[in-house]
Amino acid sequence: MSIFSGLFRSRDKPQNRTAGSVYSFLLGNSTSGQRVNERTAMQLTTVYACVRILSEAIASLPLHLYRYTENGGKEKATDHPLYFLLHDEPNAEMTSFAFRETLMTHLLLWGNAYAQIIRNGKSEIVGLYPLMPDRMTVDRDENKKLYYEYRVSQDDAPINKKSTVKLEPYEVLHIPGLGFDGLVGYSPIALAKNSIGMAIACEEFGAKFFANGAQPIGVLEYPGVLNNPEKLRESWQAIYGGSNNAHKTAILEEGAKYTPISISPEQAQFLETRKFQINEIARIFRVPPHMVGDLEKSSFSNIEQQSLEFVKYSLNPWVSRWEQSIMRSLLSIDEKKVYFAKFNVDGLLRGDYQSRMNGYAVGIQNGFMSPNDVRELENLDLIPDELGGNGYRCNGNMVELKDSGSWSKKYKEKNDEK
Repeated sequence: MSIFSGLFRSRDKPQNRTAGSVYSFLLGNSTSGQRVNERTAMQLTTVYACVRILSEAIASLPLHLYRYTENGGKEKATDHPLYFLLHDEPNAEMTSFAFRETLMTHLLLWGNAYAQIIRNGKSEIVGLYPLMPDRMTVDRDENKKLYYEYRVSQDDAPINKKSTVKLEPYEVLHIPGLGFDGLVGYSPIALAKNSIGMAIACEEFGAKFFANGAQPIGVLEYPGVLNNPEKLRESWQAIYGGSNNAHKTAILEEGAKYTPISISPEQAQFLETRKFQINEIARIFRVPPHMVGDLEKSSFSNIEQQSLEFVKYSLNPWVSRWEQSIMRSLLSIDEKKVYFAKFNVDGLLRGDYQSRMNGYAVGIQNGFMSPNDVRELENLDLIPDELGGNGYRCNGNMVELKDSGSWSKKYKEKNDEK
């Protein structure tokens, strides 16, 4: 076997990191000197806000299982066992909201979301349980077939108490994020660890700045020789350090002199750096800055459009990942021809009340919406069919172009007879 054979194995062992060590965690070290991992990153308010916005948005969207009808339409497949698991309760311990929120959080932080698929003797899915992505390994066996290896913890659901569990692909719902091999996603936190590390360093600088009484460090000069300088430093810090001791009057003895090092946060561009890091982190997760509290470039005229763009360009790609992964992992080949999973994002795309009413009026008047179509979108009770709730109507003063000439001729002949 060639000594280079192990260097060029295409997709042999997909790992949850990029090919180069530059982008891996390396124990979480970043160029700023701060340790960055999924949990330290979540201590940043901007990272926490971005993860919460996206995970709660995906979790709050209605998720339904549909079937194709004979007339080319669709209807909710409420009689399918998978409908209840996706829409209501994926397992006996959590709601559909909590399940999707948890998996979406994993997807945003680790780049992958995993859930164990529990089946009964008929191979029907009866439960979905989240799995921690940092304890999952995706590998190939000697036949080049994918398998999942999961390290079990005492905190996991009481499904299997072995130390390591080997799972087949049909036993795992895997939603990968952005990756280089199409199999495993890469952690956005690892890829952007230097930017996040800088934000952590700025936050730590600010905290220490106020811990020192909102004053920069200084030099305490003594004319003589000190036998125990460490004791003097600790005594000075205990009396005058911290924000609670700020602006106290210092008393110096025996010719001692305190000289502060006057470097203001403004000179170090501390506030500007912190503001820039907010936009930098929001850019990583593709979240509009106004959604994380930065309203500097937002106004009443454009904030609604920014919210619509959030749905189109931020949420829709994640929605597609979820839908296609559910189809791939939870439906058999025959079921894929009949059933499909779909998130309903129509509620997020609706405009203000007046715009919606004008749009509904155009839809009803032009015959592509019925009154019940509108009432269903607005979550109102449906009008009975005998009262015309499902009827489609259009204005009678519009005819096809081919009939316009003959209609005008007949109308003229009729008036001439009168």
